[in-house]
Amino acid sequence: MTTTDPDLPLIALLARVGERLADPSRQRESERALRELYDATSTKLYGLAVKVTGNRQWAEDVLQEAFLHIWRSAGDYRATLSPPMAWMGMIVRSRALDFLRRRTSERADSAQELDDVISETVAGDSPNPMDTTQASQQAWALHECMRKLEDRQREVLSLAYLRDLSHSELAEQLKLPLGTVKTWIRRGLDQLRGCMARFA
Repeated sequence: MTTTDPDLPLIALLARVGERLADPSRQRESERALRELYDATSTKLYGLAVKVTGNRQWAEDVLQEAFLHIWRSAGDYRATLSPPMAWMGMIVRSRALDFLRRRTSERADSAQELDDVISETVAGDSPNPMDTTQASQQAWALHECMRKLEDRQREVLSLAYLRDLSHSELAEQLKLPLGTVKTWIRRGLDQLRGCMARFA
């Protein structure tokens, strides 16, 4: 594969980024090269991330992940196998698809957990004349159980399920570590499960 003139500066930058792996004393030079590479390519790569994710905020997260990956794997880049923008574009596309898969999985898991908490108190699936009464009782029970949660647990559960926010979106909105948000949701669901069981 031949390389075109516009590729040569990017190839040189990728080589400089990867140099620190062979020679740790080149760390600072590699960091400068990464900044130059970012300045030269981020606009196009961000556009690709937006196209794949359909969301500018998500695209920023994807671009950050992609450049972290480029930082770690620049030493593996081979100009004879792929032009630099194609190689980096493949990384961005892969990170974007991973991001969308994680987000979909997170949201599905969260929704399923709350569904499970509620459905554990419901006997049977077939309609009967008591359905309306049972639904009202369960709505009241859910309201009462939500009221008994700590404020922070009630807030994260409400945002997660009423606004359909993923764990990472919650962490960003509440300015909290992702692990903290997941812990609060887990504890809140456990308390809801125990409380709803008492109304069953």
